[in-house]
Amino acid sequence: MIQRIQSVYLVLIIVLGIVLLVEPVLLFTTPTDAAQQRMWEFGATGLDEITPDLDMLMLEPAHLRGSWGLLLTSALIPFLALVDLFLFKRRILQARLNIFLALLCVGYYGILYMYVWFAQMNLGVDWHILFWAGIPLVCFVLTLMATRRILADEALVRAADRLR
Repeated sequence: MIQRIQSVYLVLIIVLGIVLLVEPVLLFTTPTDAAQQRMWEFGATGLDEITPDLDMLMLEPAHLRGSWGLLLTSALIPFLALVDLFLFKRRILQARLNIFLALLCVGYYGILYMYVWFAQMNLGVDWHILFWAGIPLVCFVLTLMATRRILADEALVRAADRLR
């Protein structure tokens, strides 16, 4: 039932989740007092070196091993929203899945913090947050709004059942 407003919220979560999969969320740079200035972008696919210096471009991009947690979380957000979109006949299950989706959006930041901490310890770099890092927060808010509307629909159906 696409005409319901919570379906629009869920479609927005799907679109934003796909964007989260392809865009970097953090920028790591070496300290300014370092001999060579190096920069890395970090997203769901890992850590990629983007140093603008010509002699540095010849090197293979460095990848932070073990970034599968962020990739899995980033992939689960749009997938669960897509599954949730087609559960419109089972509103209680849909609301429960939305609550899990909201927790997953918050858990994204916990996993991201863990990777930032590991990168700072292992690489000794400074980090800068990019615009795309706010997507899980937007998805969290949209999930709460969709859950509220799903529960309102359930209350409306239950009230209609009492009238029969």
